[in-house]
Amino acid sequence: CGSRSRRQSRQVVWGVVGDRSQQTCQRLWETIPDGYRQAQCDTDFWEAYAKVLPAAQHTAVGKESGETAHVERWNLTLRQRLARFVRRTLSFSKSEEIHEAC
Repeated sequence: CGSRSRRQSRQVVWGVVGDRSQQTCQRLWETIPDGYRQAQCDTDFWEAYAKVLPAAQHTAVGKESGETAHVERWNLTLRQRLARFVRRTLSFSKSEEIHEAC
């Protein structure tokens, strides 16, 4: 799974659903409108980014930099909201009625 957001608004502007393969990263890059493809990309250290993104536009940064914090927070929120459908976690529905309502 991958997503991209605008730094100023923190709005997620595109994304793809998939595994963490290079092919998924390539699909993400190809969905980005041309105007956004010219922007600087700060990412985590996932190897596929280095293989797919142009080196001049790509900077791999650690969590301590805070540069990826808002998109990581979005990913966490999304995982928590979808968790009831994929595994038993803190988010799973304790009653079948609630599970069906969601």
